[in-house]
This record gives sequence, C-alpha cells and structure tokens, in this order.
Amino acid sequence: MLDHCSISHKGGIVLWSRSFTPAAAQAAASSSSPVNSLIREALIEGRTAEDKYEKDGYAVKWSFVNDLELIFVLTYIDELLATLKNIFVKLFEPFLATFLASLHAATSGSAIIASGQSAASWNFAKAFENWDAVFDRILHGLESKAAQDRKARYKPVQISIEPSPPSDDMSTIPSQSAETTVDEEQIARNVQALKNRLRGKGARGGRRGPGRSDIGSGRESLPGSDSDTPVKRKTKTKTQRKWGEQAPTESDMASLDFSYEKPGDADANRGSLDLNALVDRDSLGTRTQNGMYEVKDWEFGLKDSAADDMISKALMSSQTSKPTSSSGSLGALGSLFARLTGSKVLTEDDLKPVLEGMKQHLMKKNVAKEIADKVCEGVGESLVGKKVGGFQTINAAVRLALSNSLTRILTPKTSTDLLLSIRTKLSAPLPSSQQRMPYSITFVGVNGVGKSTNLSKVCFWLIQNGLRVLIAACDTFRSGAVEQLRVHVRNLSMLGVNGATDSKGRVELYERGYGKDAAGIAKEAIAYARDHDFDVVLIDTAGRMQDNEPLMRALAKLVATNNPDKIIFVGEALVGNEAVDQLTKFDRALRDFSAASGGVGKQRGIDGMLVTKWDTVDDKVGAALSMTYVTGQPIIFVGCGQTYTDLRQLRVSNVVQAILSD
Repeated sequence: MLDHCSISHKGGIVLWSRSFTPAAAQAAASSSSPVNSLIREALIEGRTAEDKYEKDGYAVKWSFVNDLELIFVLTYIDELLATLKNIFVKLFEPFLATFLASLHAATSGSAIIASGQSAASWNFAKAFENWDAVFDRILHGLESKAAQDRKARYKPVQISIEPSPPSDDMSTIPSQSAETTVDEEQIARNVQALKNRLRGKGARGGRRGPGRSDIGSGRESLPGSDSDTPVKRKTKTKTQRKWGEQAPTESDMASLDFSYEKPGDADANRGSLDLNALVDRDSLGTRTQNGMYEVKDWEFGLKDSAADDMISKALMSSQTSKPTSSSGSLGALGSLFARLTGSKVLTEDDLKPVLEGMKQHLMKKNVAKEIADKVCEGVGESLVGKKVGGFQTINAAVRLALSNSLTRILTPKTSTDLLLSIRTKLSAPLPSSQQRMPYSITFVGVNGVGKSTNLSKVCFWLIQNGLRVLIAACDTFRSGAVEQLRVHVRNLSMLGVNGATDSKGRVELYERGYGKDAAGIAKEAIAYARDHDFDVVLIDTAGRMQDNEPLMRALAKLVATNNPDKIIFVGEALVGNEAVDQLTKFDRALRDFSAASGGVGKQRGIDGMLVTKWDTVDDKVGAALSMTYVTGQPIIFVGCGQTYTDLRQLRVSNVVQAILSD
C-alpha cells in the first residue's frame, strides 16, 4: 500500500511530498516520522542491513540522483520509485540544475546567481504545480498494469466435464507382478518358525517357566500359555569399582572438595601466588590528574602516511605493469580506477568492478559478507555522478568515500563513557526514604567467548577507580563457573588500588550454587549490593546459542525482572559472518521475550559490545564494523590478553586505518 511519497534535496529541503492517508500525513508531520528516521539512521549514519527501512509499521524505499543531489522516498513500490525518479529528472532537470547552482553559490558566499534569484526565494509549489497531475497518471498507469497482471494470473481454467474416450495405449494397463505369490500355509510356517526362535533366545541360559516350550527337547508349551509374551530378564547390578585397597573416607573427600574456600586458604594463596603474573605493567592504563584510571587505547601500527604511500605505489605500478590478480587490496582498487579515462562522470558500469574489489578487500578484513555488500552499495551511491580526472583525484575519491562511510558507521551514537554513567547514577539525589540502587551491568553472549574473564577485567578497572564491586554468579549451568569467579575475586582482592597493598573489601562474590534460577539470583544480588553499599553489580550469565529459544527466554526473563543499567554483548573478534546472526537474534530475542515476560525491563536490547580475543586478529578488525553496523551500538572495550590489565578502548580512526590498510 502506498502511504507517502516525497522528493527532497540532500541538504534537507523538501521539494515535493504527498501523503495518501490521514495517519501517514500525521506521521509525516512529526519529527519522528519514518522519513526523518530513514534519513537519520539509514542515510546519515549509513546503517541499514536491508534493502528497505522499516519504522512504525511502514516499509520505506529510497533512491538517489547524485548529480542533482536528490533523494526519492516512498512506501513502497519498486517500479513506481524507478519510474518516478526518471520522469521527474527529465521534466525538471533545468530547474533543478539552476536550483543546485544557487545552493552552491550561497554556500561559497555568493548569495545571488546569474538568474537573479537567491537560494531562499525559490517557489517550489509553483515550479512543480503540474507534477501532481503527472504523478497521478503514473500511479494510475501502474495500478492498471498491476490489475491486468492479477487478472491474467488468476484467470479461471476451463474444465471439460465430458468423459474422455478409452485409450488404446497398452502401456497404461497395470502390469502384473512377476514374483511368485507365496501361499498362506508357507507364511504361517515362517511366522511360527520365527516365534520359536525368539522363544528359544529368551529361554537360553535362563530358568524355564510355565507356558514356555523347550526348543530341541520336543516339549510343547502348556495349554493356555501366551507364547508371544516377552520374558523379563533380571538385570544385574553393576559392581562398584574399588580404587586401591581402601575406599576414600569422608576426610579424604573433604580435602578434595574445592567448591568452597576454606579458612586459611586465602593467606596460603596470598603467599604462593605471584601477583606480578596477574597484571602486565606494560598494559597498565594511565591516571589523570583527578585520580581516574583510564585504560589504554588500542593502536594500529601502520600510520596514515605509510598507507597513503602504499596506495600511491600500487597506483603508479598499475600504469607501468600489468594488473595483478589480487583484487581485494586498495592497490587493486586504485589500478581499476586508473583505467577510467580522463575527466568523466562515473556511472554504475564504471564502478561495478571497483565495488567488487572493495567488497573482497572488506571481507579479507573479516567484515561479514552482508555488511560488506551494504557498505559497497553506499560508497557506490556516493560516487555515481561524480567527476574524476587523474589518478591522484581518483586515489582521493576512493579513500575519502570509503573512509567517510566507515567513520560514519563506527562513530558511536551514544556515550561510551561508562564511568561517567556510573558516577551520574550514584550521585543523583534521592528522597530521604529511598535507598541508593547500585549500577548493574549484565554480560551476555554465546558459549566460550570469554564473558567471565573479561568481566573480571572490567571489575579490575572499576576497582582502580575506587568503586566497590559485587559480582553475581548467575551462570548456574556450566561446571566450574562459580569457582572460576571465586578465583577472580580472590585475585582481585589481593591487587592494590592506587598504591595500596590490596583491595580487600572492594570486591565480593554473590553466589547460590548451581541449578538455581538466574533471574532470582541477580535480583537477590542487586538487593544485597544495595543493603551493603556496593556501587556496581556485574552479572555473569551462562553462554547460550542465539537459536536456543528456551535459554533466550530465560535470559530475557533476567533482563525483564532486574532491568540492568547496561546490557553488554560479549563477542569474539574472530566471529566473521556469524556476528550478524548472533547480534541480530540476541537483540531481537531480548526485546521480544522481555516484552512478553513483563517486568520493569520491557523491550530492552543490547546497549554495547565488548569484543574479546582482539590480539589474535592483527589488522583483520572487520568484526567491529559488522557488530556496530547491525546494532548501531558502540564497542565499549576490547579484550587483548590474559591479565587483568589487558583491556583497551577503541578509537574510530584507528579501526578505519586498520581496515584501509593493505
């Protein structure tokens, strides 16, 4: 159904629009209209994983005319969109070219152009007064065509009710089975022989009971016996294995039980544990003048100048030598661009091989294929209609278009300063009768990505900033999950804070063992933290696959019940194409199932990402692009080592630099 159609300039000026329903007209007039949301989220931020954009029940399609800087938007008929764009440009191209020139002249400081009109004095209603009638004719023609197609598709079939004459084809006569029919007496004998063998197998080695025949002895079964009843054999109990000459005693079992920390173990571990092995001095963050501890930024080794030199050399070599077979590097992209002749306007045919090479380059950087396709489409749309001339201009156009697209996608839309969010909540004024609630963070993700390990790294960072942390052990399924967190808490309590000898009392573990309800444990932990003046609660959850609906419902119940301040998805840097599926289904399941569960945390999705094993991918950092593209949420931290200090923050420029590197 067609609800709304609009034609606008990329600068935000609406040239023409029409709504076809009162609801669509009301929605189009609001600041949160589907068209405004499309421009903000899909066009400006460059983030959409589909061919269409869906918002508030509307499915929106769009198309560009780059040389005239126009955007065509409607909901949504593909054929109408293409026809609308072509006819509008043909009818009003002179006017649009003059209008575009006035905008550029006003931007450059000249408010009046040769025609004598200013950029603000254009009367679009008068200029496009005949367009409504043209649009109606286009729409009526397409509707008539669609109606004819439906009639042709659903045309009734003429069925003849007259009986057809008998066929003379002998091949249609059913063939008789060539196998010899077995008589009934032979079948009965075979069945009886099978029953006798089965009875003999059941009686072999056992005691004969009433009604059982002795095969081989000639004795028949007793009258009234049921020869088909299976015989129940008595199962033998397994003999318990003995380890050694003497079984372990209760004291021996107690010495082997490491589920709980025994009195004196902490002091013994303190003396035997090498605290220097828990932290990497080279990876330690820095302290600001006000005493805040900040983790280091992840840095990519290749500088911008080195990358530019690499691309320039590849372009220079492409003019003097044959093109290489590697189409996935930016050098190959430059060689393809260098083949474009002189100063010309780029078309889709010109860009097709270039975009294919760009897609291969992104996929080599571990970007998901679906995301690479979308990024290349966006870059292609921004280059169609542009004039290029000379390989230096081409080099700048390629690098600038891809760099702008990556920067736009990776730039956070919300604050990544987690410490600021925590301090803001803790310092907010409260009524005298209300207790201050701690800041809660839930870590979610699939199995084996390192949720517990990186939770402990975040805990170390919070402790270094003077906060008291309670770790809630809500992974009640995996064996050893509670013990792993207990070891982390013991180690973190031994590490000093800003020169102190230890941080005992700043971190504790809240656990209720295994097999319990994770949502209930998290709720109890938050209440415990509130009563004992903890600042932050870190909630560890069990790993689960995104397709496991029962486990995803249980996770959504935890979110809906406790409404954590931040939900962090923990994923691997090596995930590749799986990143799109994991994040999309995790986010959708949390929103859908938490809304169905009720509670205070309805329709909560993922608020940020923590990418683990970052030190294993070198410059193949495409997982960061894939994750940010799918969710629109920022990457808060990356884990890059085995110690508590191996936590890094990402800068957009460094990630873009790594992706652009050859």
